[in-house]
Amino acid sequence: MALLDEHLTPEEITKELDKYIIGQDEAKKCVAIALRNRARRRMLSSDIAEEITPKNIIMIGPTGVGKTEIARRIAKLTHAPFIKVEATKFTEVGYVGKDVESIIRDLLELAIRMVKNEKISAQEAKLQEGVEEKILDLLLSNRGNQSWEWEGTNSGESPRVDVVFPTSSLSRTRDKLREKLRKGELDERMIEIEVEESTVPIEIVTTSGMDSLGIDLKDAFGNLFPPRRKKRKVRIKNAREILFSQEIQRVMDMEEVTQEAIRRVEEDGIVFIDEIDKIVSPPGGGYGPDVSRGGVQRDLLPIVEGSTVLTKHGPVRTNHILFIAAGAFSHSKPSDLLPELQGRFPIRVELSPLSEEHLYRILVEPYNSLIKQYIALLSTEGVTLEFTEEALREIAHISYELNQKMENIGARRLHTVVEKLLQEISFNAPHLRGQTITIDKTYVMDQLTSILKDEDITRYIL
Repeated sequence: MALLDEHLTPEEITKELDKYIIGQDEAKKCVAIALRNRARRRMLSSDIAEEITPKNIIMIGPTGVGKTEIARRIAKLTHAPFIKVEATKFTEVGYVGKDVESIIRDLLELAIRMVKNEKISAQEAKLQEGVEEKILDLLLSNRGNQSWEWEGTNSGESPRVDVVFPTSSLSRTRDKLREKLRKGELDERMIEIEVEESTVPIEIVTTSGMDSLGIDLKDAFGNLFPPRRKKRKVRIKNAREILFSQEIQRVMDMEEVTQEAIRRVEEDGIVFIDEIDKIVSPPGGGYGPDVSRGGVQRDLLPIVEGSTVLTKHGPVRTNHILFIAAGAFSHSKPSDLLPELQGRFPIRVELSPLSEEHLYRILVEPYNSLIKQYIALLSTEGVTLEFTEEALREIAHISYELNQKMENIGARRLHTVVEKLLQEISFNAPHLRGQTITIDKTYVMDQLTSILKDEDITRYIL
């Protein structure tokens, strides 16, 4: 049970999601079970584990109720490669536009960056130490001179400091330079370093077709025209970044990074396909050759079903990637999807519209709530922002009423209302330093009532 114990239980997953998403308990349970099943699968023998595929999910509900946020949060919880795509952005193979296999290629690129960043973080202290030693070597390269000068960066003046480099005290000199380097006193000092410059004579634009065949034209031409090294004079603060990048290239095993990224995509990848209802064929219209609807569904099917996608980094199997689809389905229903595609999304969960109470809780409860964000933003200007309970209730009430009267955009309505409410304060914040501003119900009514009365203006502003 050791491996299973390392993962969050379904209950723990839903509690973590509760910190950021209000309501939608059924959807949280579905994704929590899907994540737990991944951990359970890893404990099985390889022959049966290969047969167990993820139970893909379709989330049904209006915009702004938390569909995307649930998918994004579970990816963060599990540190899994995650990508969100809109189904309407893809076209059928043979037409101009993005093909659905680019989803997997983009997911792999994201996973490579993720693995690379993790390896950099794990070795950052050692890499920075190597950069520091290289800079010291460059600074001491003129140690044959009896005296040496550099410009300091303390205060507004640029004092000149003489440093003597007798051979016997080279170690002490290096230590003194290291101390000044760490304090930033040498940041403006100019040093000469070697940098690589591309020698490819033309700009290479990689097409999706070439990429799907596993061909990387940039690498191919890069091998034909190897980069040349050139010396450049740069400030030490800029040299740090250049040398750090060079150190990363020197120690990073990209083959190992790529293989780990492919493994993560295949075993832990999560793809969130939004607006899937927009590629549903109209009821009674059949599927036909419509490039934006039935054709895209047919192309999605093998990827969701489980196939091998060729990328420039190697083949990627999609059999165990978790696919979460979402859509409002206001003018269609999931049963209008291709029957084969429906079968690959066996779990369907309906997310409920947000009530006034939900909107109030969204304002105040999540770790990243909108009110907390605005309080933090204005604190940078030295302005203390406070909200009364009545004001928060009124903001939720107004947002709810606007959703009922106009297009229901869910929690996103809170952004438009709060932004309009705090517009004047945000604009004048630099002149309000040191002040504490209390937002009460009266202030909310004063700022928004006049707009709410004029329905035409409301449609444009809120």
